[in-house]
Amino acid sequence: MKKLVIFDLDGTLLNTIADLAQSTNYALKKVGFPEHEESEYKFFVGNGINKLFERALPEGEKSEENIAKVRKHFLIHYGEHNMDRSRPYPGIPELLSKLQEKGIMLAVASNKYQSGTEKLIEHYFGNIPFVAVFGLREGVKAKPDPTVVEDILAIAKVDKSDVLYVGDSGIDMLTAKNAGITAAGVTWGFRPFAELKQFEPEHIVNEAEEIFNLL
Repeated sequence: MKKLVIFDLDGTLLNTIADLAQSTNYALKKVGFPEHEESEYKFFVGNGINKLFERALPEGEKSEENIAKVRKHFLIHYGEHNMDRSRPYPGIPELLSKLQEKGIMLAVASNKYQSGTEKLIEHYFGNIPFVAVFGLREGVKAKPDPTVVEDILAIAKVDKSDVLYVGDSGIDMLTAKNAGITAAGVTWGFRPFAELKQFEPEHIVNEAEEIFNLL
C-alpha cells in the first residue's frame, strides 16, 4: 500500500483548459495578437504560464517583452474567470475522499503559478486535507525538475517506494522518473496516450477508480 499520492492539477484533477484558453485569448487580443482554438491549448500548457504565452504568441513575436504583456492581462482575467468552466474530472472527488478515508496522504505538484494552484484546490477540494499544495514557486525550477516532489517528500516524511505520482503528460511522467518514484499516467487529460507511453510509466489508467485499485 502506498502512503502518499502526488497529483498534477491541470489535466489530472481538474479540466481547466476552457478557462486557460479563454483568458489567454483575451490577453492575446488585448496585446494585438491572434487567438487560438481551445483544442490547441492542450499542447500549449504544461510548463508554466510563461511557456504557455510563448507558445501562443506568433513566430517572431515570442519576446520576453510580449510574454510579460500577455501575462499582465492574463493574470487579471484568469483571476476573475478561472472557475467559469473548470471542473473536476469524473470520479476525482470520490477518489480523493476514498484515499483520505484509507489514511493515504495526498499532495499536489503543479506547474501552474502558486496562488492560482492554491485558489483552485481550495475551491474544488477544500474538504481534502492535502499535506502540500505546490504550484510553480519563485526560485524553484518547474517540472520535470524533481524539486517539487522532493519538497513534498520532506514534508510527508515517506520513502520514495511508498509514493505514487499521478499526471496526464510526458512532463509528469518525466518528473516522476527524475524523482525516482512510481508514475501513473491518466488518459483523460490534455495529452494523448502516445505521449504517456513514450515515457514508460509503470501504470496508465483510463478512469479515476483505477488509481485506487493500484494502491
